[in-house]
Amino acid sequence: MAVVSLAKGQKVDLTKTNPGLSKVLVGLGWDVNKYDGGQDFDLDSSVFLLGENGKVKDGADFVFYNNTTGAGGAVVHSGDNLTGEGDGDDEQVRIAIKDVPSHIQKITFTVTIHEAEARRQNFGQVSNAFIRVVNEETNEELIRYDLGEDFSVETAIVVGELYRHNNEWKFSAIGAGYSGGLAALCKDFGLEVG
Repeated sequence: MAVVSLAKGQKVDLTKTNPGLSKVLVGLGWDVNKYDGGQDFDLDSSVFLLGENGKVKDGADFVFYNNTTGAGGAVVHSGDNLTGEGDGDDEQVRIAIKDVPSHIQKITFTVTIHEAEARRQNFGQVSNAFIRVVNEETNEELIRYDLGEDFSVETAIVVGELYRHNNEWKFSAIGAGYSGGLAALCKDFGLEVG
């Protein structure tokens, strides 16, 4: 089966077109353009497990490098890749989609730049960002969304999301940029950051 390549704003069925699918791997990747800032770039992927209201229930529904497991063990983050060097996925999230608790309606994937303001960094300096959804049991890539070069001053991106629809899971390619980094995303998704 061919990979479904999405453009920004497109949605596609995941479980309906792949009956029996139970475990997916979501890979996120990026390249950092060379520039004269002299500071390392550290990009982090985070996952927000959202209810019907578009908010997390509590801090346990925010999965990232310091809290790598959520949804009662159904969502597991690979941890932080500090450099983004090399080809392939920079960070991965494994999801046992049949085991995701019913109060979680959306699984939202984001990428942020660590200490972006202090280091004067933004997504204008990042290229070739992508998200892909793979059937973990067969290693077959099912969905891919390449983000393109649409960003300049943003320090956070909502890349895409898996969401429930009529008892099936679908994927939406979002590609929305935010200023204000991870704190802005947390606030939007109902998480107070100290």
